[in-house]
Amino acid sequence: MVIIGSSNARVGLKAGMDLLRAGQSAVDAVEAAILLVESNPDDHSVGFGGLPNMLGEVELDASIMDGDTLAAGAVGGVRGFEHPISIARRVMTDLPHSLLVGPGAERFARECGFAEVNLLTDEARRIYETGIRGDSSEESRYASKILKVMVGRLALDPNRASGKDTGTVNVAALDRNGHLAMGVSTSGFAWKYPGRVGDSAVIGAGNYCDDRYGAAACTGRGEMAIRAATAHSVVMHMRAGLSPEEAGARAMEELDHLVDPFWSAMNCVVLAPDGRHAAFSTVPDTSYVFMTDTSEDVRQAPRRLVPVKGSRNPA
Repeated sequence: MVIIGSSNARVGLKAGMDLLRAGQSAVDAVEAAILLVESNPDDHSVGFGGLPNMLGEVELDASIMDGDTLAAGAVGGVRGFEHPISIARRVMTDLPHSLLVGPGAERFARECGFAEVNLLTDEARRIYETGIRGDSSEESRYASKILKVMVGRLALDPNRASGKDTGTVNVAALDRNGHLAMGVSTSGFAWKYPGRVGDSAVIGAGNYCDDRYGAAACTGRGEMAIRAATAHSVVMHMRAGLSPEEAGARAMEELDHLVDPFWSAMNCVVLAPDGRHAAFSTVPDTSYVFMTDTSEDVRQAPRRLVPVKGSRNPA
């Protein structure tokens, strides 16, 4: 049994492994781990405390996929609910759909009995307002770039890593029955255009999972993963016989073909049916976390650097 995640999944990985050790499913473990990340007010890229869009509203995206059945559920642009991963799971189990967005997803959440909360914390509001005011802080410089993109097509910094403003949580698990699951949750681009949905809610782009071949998920500039179907690409490379290390690197290299004036960092995590795992990034000095059924604590490992930036994109 194995559970892996992006570095910000550290707060939830033990909870997920506890469920795996108790004999519960990979889907259960993935959801449990992500719930704790979504409730972490210090993580301004996921759930409660996430940074808002350009209008000051927190909008959340999430998806979950069962590698046994290939069933999937996803939600996008959800406001006022702390746990989009659980809403996504209910979409998967309770509806004949795979994706709900905006008011429809919120209506469904109410029907399921999820509590409504104010997602915008004082700290997230401070960061948001600092960016809007336009002082000399890092937040303001980044917010200025994002807002100018909306009205003037100013390119983002191609060397900016996925960090406190733009992160996402990925969690994948392999249970004792050999089943895989993958979950993704995010508040998306800080200062994004209202209604923007990234790859986290798009099956095949930011999340894909198949017991036969493996699971993969992405963080970073979601538009790039959507255009390249990156998570699905990783899993299909494993279907073709590549190792997790080879498959992830190949999928990252395929991003080099994208022409994107807003080029930014991309990352992925990969879990194979036999428990092998790996992670990748287009920028240096990044890491991911994992536990096995014999681990006492969450362990950290470096992501493999795949230094692509788009041969026809700004340097």
